[in-house]
Amino acid sequence: MKILYLIIISSMLLTACKKEGDSLKFDILIKDVHIVNTNTGALIENQSIGINADTIAKIAAMDQSINWTAGKTVIAKDKYVIPGLWDMHMHFGADSLISENKNMLPLYLANGVTTIRDCAADISPSVLKWRRQIEKGELIGPSIFTSGPKIEGKNSIWPGDIEIENEEELSSALDSLDELQVDFVKITDNALSPELFLKSVQKATQRGYKTSGHIPFALPINDVSKAGLTTIEHMGYMLKAGAANELEIIEKHKNGEIDYRTANALMNQSFDEATALNKYKQLAENGTAIVPTLIGNRIISYWDEDDHSDDPELQYIGPGIIKTYQGRVNRAKAASAEAIEARHENYKNLVTLIPIINASGMMIIAGTDAGFLNSYIYPGFALHDELEIYQKAGLTPLEVLQTSVVNGPKYFGLTDKYGSVTEGKIADLLILNSNPLEDIKATKTIDYLIKKTKVYDRSQLDAMLLEVKNIYN
Repeated sequence: MKILYLIIISSMLLTACKKEGDSLKFDILIKDVHIVNTNTGALIENQSIGINADTIAKIAAMDQSINWTAGKTVIAKDKYVIPGLWDMHMHFGADSLISENKNMLPLYLANGVTTIRDCAADISPSVLKWRRQIEKGELIGPSIFTSGPKIEGKNSIWPGDIEIENEEELSSALDSLDELQVDFVKITDNALSPELFLKSVQKATQRGYKTSGHIPFALPINDVSKAGLTTIEHMGYMLKAGAANELEIIEKHKNGEIDYRTANALMNQSFDEATALNKYKQLAENGTAIVPTLIGNRIISYWDEDDHSDDPELQYIGPGIIKTYQGRVNRAKAASAEAIEARHENYKNLVTLIPIINASGMMIIAGTDAGFLNSYIYPGFALHDELEIYQKAGLTPLEVLQTSVVNGPKYFGLTDKYGSVTEGKIADLLILNSNPLEDIKATKTIDYLIKKTKVYDRSQLDAMLLEVKNIYN
């Protein structure tokens, strides 16, 4: 009997130990949180997440983690955890406004954006410096991926770009980007010939770069996609891609039979959903994604209804940056009633493309165009507006969330480190008060942000905003 009693007691002790789990110590511990599975949309309830250094080291159910401890513990009962948000199209710029640009960095973190992709301007040395400082933990801000200066043609309108007019100069431009150790290559078409644009995409791709760009009207989008373009920036190009007679209109424009405005209008008029779906499938097969940046379109398209002069976010933006908004504002204010109605209609058409693109399998990547130059698109804040547009357009909240937290890392081939709340991933995390699988607006309900080794509660995030506000007020 005594032996039997000891066996029973031992068994009970083993069961208790198994249930309660090992005694583990972490740098950061999140307790009793619901994990949003960003791949399947499942909700894994009542979990503990142990973080060491900048990495998620261990995840287990509450009854398996009772004995876990940490230097910093976050109690997250009834809350939801997702990866930090990625804004995959923003701009720093204006070499006279470097401090105002730098002040954008905390705006991103305060809004849950832990990673940004800088799509070129004229202050690359500063941006590259901030990138290094943030990586080392010397500066508070989101992780930065940058293109450095963009590639353009001679006498372009864009400040700070690398201007080329032949293949030899293209090679030198790419050499200089190699030296800067940029993360991708941005190519635009203000002054760059269509032929050299295509060659720039090909040569950058051959060097192993991801490429991003504005596409010359004279080039069929599928030709640029086949050359290696990995992201089309801005949704307007997708209307052109869906035109039933894209090649015919391009040819008429080349021959001087119609001007650009007429050609563009004809492209929009000849948009055909079946043609568009087929084209988008081809782009998806080529590995080309779209960064829609629809929030900027909406702001300018409906300027007649909201001039944004009372936006509360303006208190966080420097006066110099606000002044760079004026060019687009002046054009919007000068529009005729007919032009205003056309803007409204064009925006509605752009939004209707979201479900078609999604059905094609083409990757949609969230980006805003926030920052320097682009009117009233506020760093950090605007990403939530962009995501809401996708949800209203017909994507599920999960699909919307994936455009940022999954597709951002996927673009850079970093899904081994980012994109889900799983062991071995980088601890860029948001703890939300509401479930983002029910409504994407929940991404605004941030209770805690974890940026690798640092934990910020809501009061600390609000303090970041207040500090920037106090600089300008």
